[in-house]
Amino acid sequence: MIRIKRSMRILAKNVRDCLGILIGLGVMCIILVCLTDKFATSSNLFNIIRQITINIFLACGMTLVILLGGIDLSVGSVIAVSGCISAGMVTWEKLPVPLAIIIGILCGVAVGSLNGFITSFTTISPFIITLATMNIGRGIARLYTSAKTIAVLNPLYTFFGTGKIGKIPIQLFLIVLVVAVTSFILNRTRLGRGIYFVGDNEQAAKYAGLNVRKIRFFVFLYSGILAAMAGILSTARTFAATMVMGTSAEMDAISAVVIGGTSMSGGRGTLMGTVIGAVIIGVLNNGMNLLGINTSWQYVVQGVVILIALYIDYIRNKGGLIKFLWNRRIK
Repeated sequence: MIRIKRSMRILAKNVRDCLGILIGLGVMCIILVCLTDKFATSSNLFNIIRQITINIFLACGMTLVILLGGIDLSVGSVIAVSGCISAGMVTWEKLPVPLAIIIGILCGVAVGSLNGFITSFTTISPFIITLATMNIGRGIARLYTSAKTIAVLNPLYTFFGTGKIGKIPIQLFLIVLVVAVTSFILNRTRLGRGIYFVGDNEQAAKYAGLNVRKIRFFVFLYSGILAAMAGILSTARTFAATMVMGTSAEMDAISAVVIGGTSMSGGRGTLMGTVIGAVIIGVLNNGMNLLGINTSWQYVVQGVVILIALYIDYIRNKGGLIKFLWNRRIK
């Protein structure tokens, strides 16, 4: 009973924290319903679910990284490496699908472990480290594929990208699973509390006896694993793997986290906000496609949304809108 009450309090707090973006998402959906009758159809809603799956996987890992005060730019290249290698294992090497998937995930483990190890045992910025591993990953994908497309037609493999359970896309169940696991880590474990603590004040966390190196290593490892899973799902959905898979995917993940209210300085944010942020990006892109808006303008709109989210975070760090405006008035 006590645990249930605690869970309800956490849920209520998260809803209050995310109320603004929830209202924004609702307004956006209402506008799109009024502008096009194609938006509110079941087929389009399922299509949105399929489209946001990859971003939610990446954003869940990115949330932990940003809560820690870091950044992971390598997730897009991990998508390419894991997708291409797992596809190659199935198409070229004729390995069983489960083994090919495990090999693909191990690619994410390798990159995540490298990021986590260097970040934990040096003072080099995670931005620089993951920028380097991003380039390494792209190079490996190019070398493995020889710049060729790897077609994947194995029905068991492609089921993870196109399959349904009943009438519901399998991606929805995978989203629920990943979000549930990530939420459990953040809200129900000592490790999750440590992530918030380290992101808020790393020095104080060290004095409190937390193993900061272990926490950093785990966070980047987890991000790598989710990116590898995203790569496999992306390959399964498109029936093919290429070296350019996941290009700019890290930007979409960071956007979802920032729009969801997680502070780029670390220590504050919620997974619920990240999921809502990913849904907002998915709905926004889907709506602009339905309305026939030029792709170039779509990038502009998404950039503006990110800037607004960053500015809101800046104002929040200054103590809220009223205090921010009052301080500006005094100056």
